[in-house]
Amino acid sequence: MQRVLSSYLYIHHRLTPAVLAEIERAQVPALEMWCDRLHFDYRAAEVVRELEEWFQDHALKVHALHAPIERDLAPGRESGSPISIAEPERVRRLDAVDEIKRALDVVESIPFRFLILHVGAARETSDPRKLDAAFNSLEHLAVFAKQRGVTIALENIPGELASAANLRHLIQDTRMTDLRLCFDTGHAHLEEGVERSFETMRDWVVTTHVHDNHGDKDEHLFPFEGTIDWDAALKLLGAAPLTGGLPFVLELREQPALAKPLERVNAVFDRIEAALSSAQKLKPAEAAPTAKAAQKRTGAD
Repeated sequence: MQRVLSSYLYIHHRLTPAVLAEIERAQVPALEMWCDRLHFDYRAAEVVRELEEWFQDHALKVHALHAPIERDLAPGRESGSPISIAEPERVRRLDAVDEIKRALDVVESIPFRFLILHVGAARETSDPRKLDAAFNSLEHLAVFAKQRGVTIALENIPGELASAANLRHLIQDTRMTDLRLCFDTGHAHLEEGVERSFETMRDWVVTTHVHDNHGDKDEHLFPFEGTIDWDAALKLLGAAPLTGGLPFVLELREQPALAKPLERVNAVFDRIEAALSSAQKLKPAEAAPTAKAAQKRTGAD
């Protein structure tokens, strides 16, 4: 299991060397950095340079960068103007692509493996024009990312447009084999469920966003605080056939009343790791029915 913390936990604060040092002192080995200009201003050369110099002298690594999803976000506001690669209007779509390219350029200073990207905004309906726009954007961005050694991982988000099934079809139908997927547990729970969504996306999943909710809104709670069945979810995620195991990226919302969030982060990582270890120690006789059921499902498909 690879332990990764998303800087979303600090989204309402500047991502400074002091914050990075706090994360490193908590012995978190890797980070996913959110591109939000009030949090991490990926367009500001001096900001990128300051963090680059810090990372060069420290053990904390950057696993992924989360592409920007909004612009003009003012302090205290919950949302700004969306940045969407599925925008049918050409000028706006090209502007979104350009903004994401600016984020990708960070890799020249701060190495990372994956760019996490939304296809459109949350709660969008599936529209052929939007899917065509997304394809045109991704055709260009995938090449741009590959030239920089980065893999784009599309994230399932609430709504039809970026559902698990649509993301799968987007890769299959366009044959853009360099694209991969980021599986978000909380978003799956809000839609068709963790198990069904993961089974749809499984073959292309290379990273995750792990968080919880109560099934009605995107709360970004710590795992085990909402209504996701984590025993079932962790069995699925733990069985993903990736060298070194699937990265578990905790993407959590700040809880002001929680004085020491990083202690809770490590406690949750420990609990997840213990659950995964327990699942892997199942005797063959206990595991056999699950394997047979999987074979049966495969045959039915």
